[in-house]
Formats: sequence, C-alpha cells, structure tokens
Amino acid sequence: MTPRAEWVSDRISELLADMGIEYVALNPGASFRGLHDSFVNHTPDRPQMLLCLHEEHAVAIADGYARVTGRPMAVALHANVGLMHATMAVYNAWCDRVPMLILGATGPVDAMKRRPWIDWIHTSADQGALARSFLKWDDQPASADAAVESLLRANRVTRTAPAAPVYVCLDAALQETRLEADPAPITPARYRARPPAAPVSGVAEAAAALQAAERPVMLIGRVSRSEAEWDDRVRLAEAVGARVVSDITWGASFPTEHPLHVSTSLMLRGAGALEAVRDADVLLALEWVDLGSTLRLACGGEPRATTIVCGVDEYLGNGWTKDQGGLAPADIDLPATPGETVRALLAQLNRAAPTTYHRQPAPSAAPSPLPGTDGPLEMRHIAAALREVIAPGRASLVRLPLRWDGAWSTFRHPLDFIGYDGGAAIGSGPGMSIGAALALRESGRVPIAVLGDGDLAMGMSALWTAAHDRIPLLILVANNQTYGNDEVHQRHVAEVRGRPVERAWVGQRMTEPEIDFRGLAAAQGFATAPVVRDYETLCAELAAAVARVAAGECMLIDVRIQPEP
Repeated sequence: MTPRAEWVSDRISELLADMGIEYVALNPGASFRGLHDSFVNHTPDRPQMLLCLHEEHAVAIADGYARVTGRPMAVALHANVGLMHATMAVYNAWCDRVPMLILGATGPVDAMKRRPWIDWIHTSADQGALARSFLKWDDQPASADAAVESLLRANRVTRTAPAAPVYVCLDAALQETRLEADPAPITPARYRARPPAAPVSGVAEAAAALQAAERPVMLIGRVSRSEAEWDDRVRLAEAVGARVVSDITWGASFPTEHPLHVSTSLMLRGAGALEAVRDADVLLALEWVDLGSTLRLACGGEPRATTIVCGVDEYLGNGWTKDQGGLAPADIDLPATPGETVRALLAQLNRAAPTTYHRQPAPSAAPSPLPGTDGPLEMRHIAAALREVIAPGRASLVRLPLRWDGAWSTFRHPLDFIGYDGGAAIGSGPGMSIGAALALRESGRVPIAVLGDGDLAMGMSALWTAAHDRIPLLILVANNQTYGNDEVHQRHVAEVRGRPVERAWVGQRMTEPEIDFRGLAAAQGFATAPVVRDYETLCAELAAAVARVAAGECMLIDVRIQPEP
C-alpha cells in the first residue's frame, strides 16, 4: 500500500485500488467526507468514479459489471437514506450471487460531533440491519486501522464463493480524521479469496457414475462468463455423451447449436427439457437454481436418476429469504463452484482434448416462422431482426425481457447473453445493462439491451451515467405500453373467475399520455431513432444503430410491439 496518506478517506481509496477495485459507483452525498475527492482526479492508483443519479442504479451497475467480469465493483451509498434507496438492487445482487463491495456511511457516532439536524437524521445505531438479511457480511469499523482490516475482510468475503454483496459502514467523522502517522504497509494479496475445491472422493464417484451412464443429463444453471469454463463444459458433455439443458435466466452457458443441447428456456419450459430430465439415469446439476422444485416439476417427486449436485449456494442460505429454492436430493455432493468441479471431472475422466465447437459453429437453425412482417410488430420480430442484422460474435445481449423465448436466440459464446436479474425486479434492467456494457467496453462487442417499457420507465435516470462516462450501449425498448406480465396474470385471473378478459388491461396500460422514451433518453445524452412500427424499418434502424454504438455512441430505439394475447 502506498504510504503518506494524510486522511483516513485517502487511505481507504488507496486500499481499494490495492485490492483490485477498478470502479466506484456512487450518488453524491456529504456522508462521504473527502472520499469523493480521492476519486475525482482519477489516476492509475485510484479507482475511477462513476457518478449515478440514484443509489439503486449504482448497485445495479455494479451487478451488471460483476456478471461479466466476476469481479466486484465498489458502490458508495449516502448514509442510511442511500441504503434505503438501494435495498431492492442489493437484494437483486444477492440473488445474482455476484461480488460487490458496498461502502455505506453514517453521521458521526460521537453525538458531540454531529451538525444540527442533518447528521442526526442520517445516523443510525445499526445501519447494516436495514439489509443484513441479504448481505453476506457487514461491519462498522471505529478506527482507521479497523477500517483497513474491515475492507480487507470484506474484499475476501465477497470474492469467496458463493459470492454476494458485503457492506462496510464508515463513520463520517472518522473519514475526516487526519492520520497521525503513515499507515503500516499492507499486502492485499495475502488476504485474497480461495475457491472451495471439490472433494477428491466425490469427484471420482461422480466421474464413474457419468461414465457408466446410458442417459446422462447436465443441468447448467448459474455459471461464469469464462470462455475456458465454457469450453470445459462442452468437453465434459462430449466426453460422457450427456444431453444438456440450460436456463436462459443465467445467460449463455452452452452452445445452443450443439447436438447435445436440448433447451435453454426458463425453468424447463423449452421443448424436450422436462422429458430429458425425467428420462435421465444420471443427472449432473451445475449450480442449477431451485433444483428441488425443478426435479419435482419434471419427475413428480424424487428423480429415479443418480443425482450429482455441484454448487456452494447452501453456504449462503438464511431464514429470511427463501431464494434457496426447494430442497433437492443428492446422491453425490460436490460442494465447489461449477468451474472447479468440471475441471476436476475432466481430469478424472482424462478426456481434456480441446474443443473448437463454439468457434466453428454449425449452421444456424432456421428461425421460427414470423407471424407476418406486414402487420403490427411482436416481441419475436425483435429477435428475428437481431438474428438477421447482427453477425455472430458482433454483439452481446446484456438484457432481455422476462418473456423472451430461449428458442429465439442462438448462443455460441458465454458473452452472447449475460442473463436476467436473479431477484426478478422491475427497474434493474437499465443499470445492469450499463454495468455489463462497461465491462464489455474493450471487448469489441456491441452491448445490446432489449428492455421492457415498464423496466425502462422505472430505471430511466440510469441512462445519464452511460452518456456521461461514454459507455457505448444500444437499448431497444420492447414497448407494448403496458406492464405485460401483470396483464397476462390479470387475464388468467379473469378466466378463472369468469370475468371479462377485456378488463385485463385496467391499471396496467401506460397511455394517456404515452411515455416519450426518445425524449427522456435524448435529455440524458442518448442518440435516438424514429419510433419503429414495422419490421423493415426495425432492421434498417437496428443496422444503423449498431454501427453508431460500435463507434462509441449511446443509442435508444423505441420499438412499438403488440401486447401479448
């Protein structure tokens, strides 16, 4: 650590850099006294500051960034009120199992140091309690040396699988304290995270079961964006002849054109997925989310198959949130990350020959028939235009609407799709898309987010950060002018209760007046295209927008689609 820091806030910013933190997303707040100044004049020995207009967006940006890189971003939240603003996004990050170092602040703990009124209402006795049920760890250090230890521990805890957000609350008065001596040298690498290893005996037993299986199936859930780990999963499936079921919720995890791939749809909704799981004689679940419910859905109870469960998610469960899902049976437990486990299985099988499948893909399957390109647009027209206009490997889908059919997309690389948010929140899409786009800025790929109009309306002010920090991003608004998911539910309820389905739109439609997404985006620095209402215009505007985003611009296209029937 660099010596001769004069203030506690300077020491904190230096330590963040030494721990490998590249960015700090924050909303202006006086509770970080002097900490902002440490980041304003960015130098190589300081993290870069990302100014956000809302704390929830700051956390969402860090979430999207971590989904791509696997590394934590720091987020600074303004006092107790900032943490209250951010809690939905923090819960999302918890459900996403992403690393994130959240810095909070409280007014002076010493009441004699509080300014009138403002410091009193921004001071809480146990601030971490606001979000402790969905934090992996939190602390409120009371001295400069304690703050250093707290940050080192937080960095290690959040990077250790299962990853999740951590929170360190800094006393505002402590941040203003002048250091009496140079800080003692710190070597952050000596406090690094260590991945859990799969047990040797369990790996051997699992490898033998897979090798002897006649109908093995791999269930691929929450995995990393690592290309090497993608290759390993393909090698393993090919080595044992396993059919593969993936879940679009968690992004691209296996080449969808591979002969062994069955489906990539939410919770086994794709064709053949339920049957594959039901008929398997050996199941290998790689961090499959809610495995217990999945197996009950497919098998009507416990599966007959020998079940190999890989993952570390159980280490994070608590009584407050039920996001751990249903309890799953396991004949062989491999408590390690999917990447570590698959590498160990390949070594045991001695079948680690390299694969080039995703680099030399099979010809794309014929796209599903369109409902006609002369009438009103539907969601699948957007999918068809993306397939038609964008060459493979040219773009990364950083967000898709919840009702996107997995069969509409072809994935050949782990960066082809980043995934949804784990908490199924509305309003997270813009921020997460910007964070993912930031992580992809030097990748040569064009980040594209297809956002529902409801999601964008809630998170609209996140766009300013992308424009301000010149983070290229293309947003396609799938604009049906309604909260479509809720309208579908209301239609179902009406049918069950024998009420008019024509009233399903009540309380859902965003009309009278229509939301001017183009105007809102332009006001924050985004370039826009004319509102798109037909397929030919959609393809033309998409092609032009991709070229502009590749050149460094931020763009938004409002695509008017029909509400789902």
